[in-house]
Amino acid sequence: MSYDIVLKRVYQPIESDDGARLLVDRLWPRGKRRESLALTDWYRDASPSLTLRRQYHEGEISAGVFASRYRGELRDAPESLLPLMRYARSGRLTLLSAARDLDASHLPILREAVLTALQEEDAADSEPASPPCFGHESPSSDT
Repeated sequence: MSYDIVLKRVYQPIESDDGARLLVDRLWPRGKRRESLALTDWYRDASPSLTLRRQYHEGEISAGVFASRYRGELRDAPESLLPLMRYARSGRLTLLSAARDLDASHLPILREAVLTALQEEDAADSEPASPPCFGHESPSSDT
């Protein structure tokens, strides 16, 4: 199945086809009132930890190290993706951030993690269930 997950800055105009709009930053965007964002939710659980975010923004770690550690955080807390997966299954999901450069932010990594989790769940659902139980049958006797 194909899922539509879009990345946008909170400062971009709201569009009628945005679908579910989720802010996935730990910090509230400067100068923005909640009403002005038309948010479905402010979901912090899938955003990078404060420590990781700080290390990256202060230049203590590279973008590659940030991406690797953030993927690790998401892998260690797969339940944090469940609400995002539910929204993606319902239609378009717009992930919002205040980051200036979305391509260098956590959003592409998060989108990739959500899409991977959805594909894994879909693949598991398409596999046949366990074989039928034959416990009700009596074993044949050779005596």
